[in-house]
Amino acid sequence: MTKDLLLEIGTEEIPAKFMPGALSQLENTTKAKLADLRISHGEIRAVGTPRRLAIIVRGVAPVQADKHSENKGPSVKIAYAEDGTPTKAALGFARGQGVDPATFIVKDGYVYAVVQEVGRPVSELLPGMLTDIISHLSFPKSMRWGDLDMRFVRPIRWLVALHGDEVVPLTLPGVTSGKVTRGHRFLGQSEVEVNSVEDYFAKLANNFVMVDQDVRRRVIKEQIENLAVSRGGLATIDEELLEEVVHLVEYPTALCGNFEEKYLSLPPEAIITPMREHQRYFPVNGKDGKLLPMFITVRNGGSEHIDIVRHGNERVLRARLADARFFFEEDQKVTLADRVEKLKTIVFQEGLGTLYDKVLRLERLAAAIGQMLAKNQAELTIVNRGAHLAKADLVTGMVYEFTELQGVMGREYALLNGEQPAVAQAIFEHYLPRFAGDALPQSTAGRLISIADKLDNIVATFSRGLIPTGSQDPYALRRQALGIVNILIDARYFVSLTAMVDQAMDLLGITDNERRLKLSADIQEFFRLRIKNVLTDENLRYDMIDAVLVSGADDVYDTWLRAKAMAVEGGTVAMQKAVQALVRVGNLAKNATVETVNPDLFAVEAEHALYKAYLEARSAIEKQQAERNYQGVLTTLAAMAGSIDAFFGAVMVMVEDAAVKNNRLALLKAIAGLSAHTADLTKIVVL
Repeated sequence: MTKDLLLEIGTEEIPAKFMPGALSQLENTTKAKLADLRISHGEIRAVGTPRRLAIIVRGVAPVQADKHSENKGPSVKIAYAEDGTPTKAALGFARGQGVDPATFIVKDGYVYAVVQEVGRPVSELLPGMLTDIISHLSFPKSMRWGDLDMRFVRPIRWLVALHGDEVVPLTLPGVTSGKVTRGHRFLGQSEVEVNSVEDYFAKLANNFVMVDQDVRRRVIKEQIENLAVSRGGLATIDEELLEEVVHLVEYPTALCGNFEEKYLSLPPEAIITPMREHQRYFPVNGKDGKLLPMFITVRNGGSEHIDIVRHGNERVLRARLADARFFFEEDQKVTLADRVEKLKTIVFQEGLGTLYDKVLRLERLAAAIGQMLAKNQAELTIVNRGAHLAKADLVTGMVYEFTELQGVMGREYALLNGEQPAVAQAIFEHYLPRFAGDALPQSTAGRLISIADKLDNIVATFSRGLIPTGSQDPYALRRQALGIVNILIDARYFVSLTAMVDQAMDLLGITDNERRLKLSADIQEFFRLRIKNVLTDENLRYDMIDAVLVSGADDVYDTWLRAKAMAVEGGTVAMQKAVQALVRVGNLAKNATVETVNPDLFAVEAEHALYKAYLEARSAIEKQQAERNYQGVLTTLAAMAGSIDAFFGAVMVMVEDAAVKNNRLALLKAIAGLSAHTADLTKIVVL
């Protein structure tokens, strides 16, 4: 008879940002352990609150599955003497497998031990399995407590381990398992006995703990939305903030607070940022989309004394907004242009000058990229002014206090200073994208300054030998490189990455040629991996991605176009057939020693036909490549398959006559070169 399994690890409050990863890890680790132990089961679900991580496994079998295996041993020649008796090697193998040599079976010239392992009762396996699950959990940061040797995300205070209604005996440093969990820290009982999974959920609910994070998320979202509507507004629910709040509370109750309307004179971001980033509040907008003087927060508790809680939250936010208003008013006493000089007092990176030096590089690099893209003088004027002012808001009081507002306040102050709206927008956009899924810059100046800023950061940091390794990326260079890749694709910019990197190295004063070559190669490979990530996220086949990247990735958008063409054409029947033919062509073409094809040396009609097909294909592909019509290139290549197959059916390439052989190889080399810029078709897996 199957039984449900429950493991709850009770702790001090776990950081909210650790919880999603911990729950996913707990679920995956449990699945893996059950599979390794051959224990059949039903649904697995990880749930948790700030004070507990729990795993529930439904329908756990009472006995692990039997195991039948045939384990390969020594060869027959080694296993048996001439008289047929087992050798020492065979006897040793039998002992290791726990079988009688007489039970060996012989297959493929080797002896095999047939091992039958009878499944053990699951109750005997659970203590070790659950202990392993706990010990295998890892966190961004762990800690020790007291004089105990164990490390965990937070001190473990209790353990519940039940198989059906029976306790699974576990012992960890300072704690043993039982049936007793704990309710809400302030509202529930300190000891709550549970006897089953259903009992667990029901009794925790009675003790003000919504243990299922999905239930809490739904309740919180409904409460926030309903509360906002009741006040005549619409709540702006940031999903990342919602996820954090879900893991900050065990028993959520939303409440609405207010702040003085005078603070609405601040830029909306200057109000929302203190709310969201510092206080975990949700802003409320009116039906016209404008911010209302109210906020919604979520309390970890019930509705008792809710007015006192509301008043406390309003006081905290009022202080934050008063600071923001003070800094906003003080900052306007000095223009952004006048603040640029102060950037000389801030070091950019060790050995790489100040932020003022970076601004000078930013102006020149953004302009150089603009010239590579043939932007007009009017656009370049906006780029120059935007780059000059891009970092000026870093020395304002508002950004010093609320660093999340860099770029945002630069835009607002630029507009207040009378700068052109395009310049103000470029100042804001040059920080985009700031995180995965963030918006990309849409203006020409914003794109060029963003690319220049991120590329300068990458080249400068690489020049110091600080190349990201493993999970270590303190300067967020991977994110910045990915941002450049996405901007180039979104803007449809055809530009050489090598040329941009060379320009950045010039501006950084890197003159040693050997060092420049090494640095450029390292950065190219760094970007190649980011391009591969983008293409993988678009569900392109790995072989098609490799085929495109091998042909070059210096022009990011061009590479993306070639990959998308491969995604469309690469899986067609015609292209699959062509790949087989072209791979054969490529393999033979490696032997070519002559570059020029001489039609006078053709001996059969199939050679003339293939040469004619090649000339027609070359003419078409030259035009298609000029138009970057890579889908057309691949279609043209696919159309050659018939001529190639006819050629191989009619002639032997590697004949004794050297002139004929070299001429045929030259033709094959020319054909192989047709796809060189688009993709290395030898990388394509023929399905």
